[in-house]
Amino acid sequence: MSNIKIFEGKEIRAEWDNEKEDWLFSVADVCNVLSESQSKDKSSYWRNLKARLKKEGSQVVSNCYELKLIASDGKPYKTDVMYTKDILRVIQSIPSPKAEPFKLWLAQVGSDRLDEIADPEKAMQRGADFYRMKGYSPEWITQRLLSIKIRKELTDEWKERAIEKESDYAILTNELTKAWSGLSIKEYKNLKNLKKESLRDNMTDIELTLNQLAELTTKQISSQEKPTTFADSKKVARRGGKVANTAKKEYEKATGTKVVSGINATNKNLLDTKIKNNK
Repeated sequence: MSNIKIFEGKEIRAEWDNEKEDWLFSVADVCNVLSESQSKDKSSYWRNLKARLKKEGSQVVSNCYELKLIASDGKPYKTDVMYTKDILRVIQSIPSPKAEPFKLWLAQVGSDRLDEIADPEKAMQRGADFYRMKGYSPEWITQRLLSIKIRKELTDEWKERAIEKESDYAILTNELTKAWSGLSIKEYKNLKNLKKESLRDNMTDIELTLNQLAELTTKQISSQEKPTTFADSKKVARRGGKVANTAKKEYEKATGTKVVSGINATNKNLLDTKIKNNK
């Protein structure tokens, strides 16, 4: 899964390389930000620049790698990426008044990541700043950051069970989600009128809580039983989801309100149950 970095309000996809302790950035995203391209084809500027650099015999193109990053349609595609030093060389080929501010931004992003490795609390704080900038309530942000922590613990557990493909993670997540909510990921996103947006970023606090319960339970069962096949991990995901489904039914019975809803982040106050109920 790709990380999203923000430069002057524009998104740039990136992945951290633990071994080299450096970021790999989507070259097309960087080009779009600096060139301020309005083309619907987000790769067009980089594609043309890449062809020109090859023709000129530039070696920077040979330092381009491919990673699967999430595109605007929510699906992973092979994407040209480069390490920071090579991105800096590409920047020199783009006439842009934003070049110097972007270089400073790159240096800060790298420094921030090293700080986060040394002190994980800083990563959580940056996550909080990101959601605060987007207008989410402090209470919802706390819940969302907890959900990120629990999700990572679950994916780490799946890695222990030799599950590594993004498609397999997606299948297990779908099984878990359907077991607790009654909807597949696709159905859930359709209900909330989402396309490329993150489902969790559009969940209410109670939806996040029950999703966390499903993931936490799944992780705990898996770590205890150590399933050896993908089919067994699917069964564990369903069992974890069913625990949260039971809690969902009890919540709905006690409050008289439905948990799964079409509310999304277009009105962020509605994602916070306390704020919504006080209106």
